[in-house]
Amino acid sequence: MRTMVLDIGGTAIKSAVFENGSLLNIRETPTEARLGGAHVTQRAISIISDYQKVFSFGRIGISTAGQVNPETGTIIYANQNIPGYTGTELKAIMENTFQISTSVENDVNAAALGEAAFGAGQGEDDFACLTYGTGVGGAMVLRGELYHGSSFSAGEFGAIMTHPEEHRPEQDPFSGCYEKYASTTALVRRASRLDPALTNGRIIFERMEDPMVKTVIDGWIMEIVYGLATITHMMNPSCLVLGGGIMEQPYVLEQIQDRLYRSIMPSFRRVRVKKASLGNQAGMLGAATLADRRK
Repeated sequence: MRTMVLDIGGTAIKSAVFENGSLLNIRETPTEARLGGAHVTQRAISIISDYQKVFSFGRIGISTAGQVNPETGTIIYANQNIPGYTGTELKAIMENTFQISTSVENDVNAAALGEAAFGAGQGEDDFACLTYGTGVGGAMVLRGELYHGSSFSAGEFGAIMTHPEEHRPEQDPFSGCYEKYASTTALVRRASRLDPALTNGRIIFERMEDPMVKTVIDGWIMEIVYGLATITHMMNPSCLVLGGGIMEQPYVLEQIQDRLYRSIMPSFRRVRVKKASLGNQAGMLGAATLADRRK
């Protein structure tokens, strides 16, 4: 049975039809998130309707930004990247519109499911999946299943407090927390203090032969390791699957693995560090996997 899949992000909505383990007719549509949750939802409906002109499918799987209750398919919380998205009953809206069974999951959780079924998480019963970009997103797979926590919000690894001396919750609940220091945004912020021309990861790594730039990179990598050491000691996972464009830099992954092993107890050193392998298709593949499980 074919499955219609969407991955709703703040910038683009990726879409495809999943059949026999493959994504067909992959498209990317601007989200226009600034126009709000109702607009984004209607945009998703229009995309699905357009696919229906060519394909028949019996299920819909949706990966989306925001915290999600996967049982009801409702957006529990979404920040102002998609204004008014919080509370959107996405599953009910899609099922009422198309009369097709629909599954909805948070985008990082969906990516972890995709990696578990088709990527770096294959054969791993217990692993953590983290993505490093604007912030730090996370998901946990335990005994082959996503772990959601008591209120469907588990895996907020970006909120691990690594610098309590900087914590100012009245100003920013994430102050002093992992994503403020370990995200790609944090790397760029560090580097731009050295040289305002260092405006993105690609430029920074092109300048890595500069000892001062390398010092910035190495300091940022240690920030990544601080959080991963905590996660490793808490979860005792078989592997850590790390995603985000910055992880395409071989130096980063090599250094993380080396420094992590020196930062954890010997009994935890069986953990392996892997680069996520599915790129921007992980969320769609995870949404397809989820829909198939709930058929």
